[in-house]
Amino acid sequence: MSAFHKLIARVRTALERPVESAPPHHEAGGMAPPHAEAARRAELASAFAREFAAVRGEFLGIHAPEEIPAKVVELARSLNALAVAVGAGVTLDFEPIGRALEAARMAVVRTNAKKRDDAPPLRERIAQADLGVVEADAAIASTGTLAVVGTPASPASLTLTPPANLIIFHADRVHADLAAAIAALGPEPFVKNRVAMITGPSRTADIEKMIVLGVHGPRRLFAIAAWPR
Repeated sequence: MSAFHKLIARVRTALERPVESAPPHHEAGGMAPPHAEAARRAELASAFAREFAAVRGEFLGIHAPEEIPAKVVELARSLNALAVAVGAGVTLDFEPIGRALEAARMAVVRTNAKKRDDAPPLRERIAQADLGVVEADAAIASTGTLAVVGTPASPASLTLTPPANLIIFHADRVHADLAAAIAALGPEPFVKNRVAMITGPSRTADIEKMIVLGVHGPRRLFAIAAWPR
């Protein structure tokens, strides 16, 4: 049984337990019970995983933030990656990912690091990486889409030039549909930055109407959900 299915089983078990009556001073209309929030989060994550797989994405499960660096190293090794480009986190600290990759003897391109005078341009170094790792600003359950806001610390080239992409998203940032995701992001990212809506690996049917992967971006797309403790 995968970690994801174990998680769903735990949520289901929690929901089946009898709910203790609230203390007398509890007032209606307060915050939702934690188990209800977890159930809703799990429901959206499950829908996202299903739709993500339908568009040829490869979902690597739901993990606690401290487990993610090891999963990134495992993926990079499976791809025989020699260099990995790592963006800046949105809600997560990505520095442990960079350190774990370096401990595994892989070259790490940190997009938010200060550039050395003798270093090639950042875009060129990202293009030479075998894997790009970035955190999504939002995920959309109904279509398996990941919304990534391009910033100087996490440039758009991260999701365009490496042949494989791993996009990590926080489980609290999975929204039911596009309208909910846009409302949560607000207008500022769309005004000031490039927002990529990524639904599966890059594909085109321009050549003889045959689906070809990897022409305009990564050939393989992976996703991990970060689940809060």
